[in-house]
Amino acid sequence: MSHREELPIGVSLSADIEYRPGRRKPYRARVRWIDPVTRRRRSLSEAQESEDEAEDWIGELQRAASAGIDPARATMTLADYGASVMDLAMRGLESKTLDPYMAGWRLRVVPSLGHLPVRMITNGAVDRTVHAWIADEAGRSTVKNSLAVLVRVMEQAVRDGIIDRNPARVTGWQSEYKLAEDELDDPRALALRDWDVLTALAGALVARSYEQFEGWGDVVIFQACTAARIGEVSGVRVCDIDREQWIWNVRRQTTPSPGGLVDKATKGKRARKVPIIEALRPMLGRRLDARKDKPMARLFTGPKGGRITTAVLRDATHWDEVVTSLGYEHLRRHDLRHTGLTWMADAGVPVHVLRKIAGHGSLTTTQRYLHPGAQAITDAGKALSKHLSGQRSPRGPRLRVV
Repeated sequence: MSHREELPIGVSLSADIEYRPGRRKPYRARVRWIDPVTRRRRSLSEAQESEDEAEDWIGELQRAASAGIDPARATMTLADYGASVMDLAMRGLESKTLDPYMAGWRLRVVPSLGHLPVRMITNGAVDRTVHAWIADEAGRSTVKNSLAVLVRVMEQAVRDGIIDRNPARVTGWQSEYKLAEDELDDPRALALRDWDVLTALAGALVARSYEQFEGWGDVVIFQACTAARIGEVSGVRVCDIDREQWIWNVRRQTTPSPGGLVDKATKGKRARKVPIIEALRPMLGRRLDARKDKPMARLFTGPKGGRITTAVLRDATHWDEVVTSLGYEHLRRHDLRHTGLTWMADAGVPVHVLRKIAGHGSLTTTQRYLHPGAQAITDAGKALSKHLSGQRSPRGPRLRVV
């Protein structure tokens, strides 16, 4: 990036709004200005759902321009802005610090927040993102490094005048981390109650998506009923489904990487087998029939055939808005996995089998999903009473004198 582009510029914007009927976002807002150095005419446009939103967008750019901010930079996504200022934001760091920071940027920050304009990133969005990283079992140092690089990039945005304050400075985030860790000690608390609640959620997400794409509901139900990670759902291929025994051979996951989305081995590099319940079989059967001549075809994709990530599912279905409207404001995509494992535990699946289905490395992790009901506790007391009564004298215990 040239030195000229780093300097703030003051320009006068002309604006217009065009109404284009028949589109999901029919109001196109556009601003134009003359670059004061090149004297070339430049423009930006963005589609909005309402005329008020289009006017708000124009007003935001006009305020940015009057403050000396390049309108193009003022509308940049976090991913694009970070790429343009990274050298400046990371200045002074040693290589041993820079490397883990950049890994956090590529693998955590960009997949989670990179699609958002810098000016739309709030403290609440950062809070939810940190919680999602922890739910995905990111280590404390990974969260720390990812937050640190985000703080530096957003601090540069403050210096550039794009935002007034740094939303990434999450105070007491270690306490938030500890809170989330405590919550994960009881993953049952994160599970949906039953099948009706799950299908209602899936239906609401479909209804909120563009052109009501049924595939989003299929993804949500499949993930919950197989207790899988979203990357594993994205990675499942036709050849992975054993239709004779209705077993899913989980071999791969689709996950973000520095070069984009890639397929790789499952977490822990352990393949595993997951049962496919009867309620899923008609839907899977239709998908398998449609791809029967393509054994390596993905079973689940977006409406245009794209690969699915947790961020894609969130944005396409307006996840945060939907779960809040249903009263599950803390529900995350990863909680669908907690739901499936909780249901399997309650159904009586033995813990050693549940561990294999989940792909857990530690039995302790699996045991968190076990929760004996009141009847089971009562039965345990009766069993102990019977055991003890069979070992003692009818007259009760006696002192033995030697």
